[in-house]
Amino acid sequence: MSRLEILKTYKIFIGGQFPRTESGRYYAPLDKKGQPLANMCLSSRKDFRNAVVAARKAFGSWSEKTAFNRGQILYRIAEMLEGRKGQFVEELVKQGSTEAKAKQEVELAIDRCVYYAGWCDKYQQVFSSVNPVASSHFNFSALEPMGVVGIIAPQTNGLIGLVSTILPVIAGGNACIVLASENLPLCAITFAEVLATSDLTGGVVNILTGTEKELVEQFHSHMDVNAVVYAGGNKENALAIETGADSNVKRIFVYENDFTKATDENPYYITDLQELKTTWHPIENVGGATSSY
Repeated sequence: MSRLEILKTYKIFIGGQFPRTESGRYYAPLDKKGQPLANMCLSSRKDFRNAVVAARKAFGSWSEKTAFNRGQILYRIAEMLEGRKGQFVEELVKQGSTEAKAKQEVELAIDRCVYYAGWCDKYQQVFSSVNPVASSHFNFSALEPMGVVGIIAPQTNGLIGLVSTILPVIAGGNACIVLASENLPLCAITFAEVLATSDLTGGVVNILTGTEKELVEQFHSHMDVNAVVYAGGNKENALAIETGADSNVKRIFVYENDFTKATDENPYYITDLQELKTTWHPIENVGGATSSY
């Protein structure tokens, strides 16, 4: 007698918790043979609004952490990923990847966590400046996080694109709401389980599953989202976000790469989501007028 496998229900990740979608709707992504892989929440606009509230609440405490502490937490994420590598490889294989490619993708995701962990306490030194002025002042330009960032992850891969769009956002002290790949969503929620056990403040990363078609408008229209990173690969949706953001002056970043190459990592993905703040500080003019000997 054959046994009927019980499909796992993958919940969404909001505020450090794993609620079911408030809409009560689900969908089943299929494998290459057309068989259902799992029950995935079909997130609603209400889920998105709840995620924004959670992200805004978490932003203050996360942005106020020391850069070194944020780096420690991102490194902890890499440790947790390493420990669950087998599970991620298995899920990628279920979604159509070969075992060799799946292992490569997971290891690249782990290495990328380490890469951005290292940048947490260095990007300020590299990209901030002391500016020359013609008065008795120090003039500093420093980077500050934008706030709440909406992310639509690449649709072409299940893990590396998600990780590569989240990490630079939170490395810079922002909080985010992420829409995972619609057809390859399994690793996204498993990655949320990693985040929930890695000392990351609840609400800093919120992960939804569902369709771009239903939620894309929320990303550009919600007034408490400060910026949007779009990597979904749909030119029509990218244009809709860029056009819709005109009314509320959001920063929009459209990334067309799928992040599967080792070169798809750089500190500019961190600085994209930073505001430049300039501060003047008066000082004594030690040189006086002219110096003579």
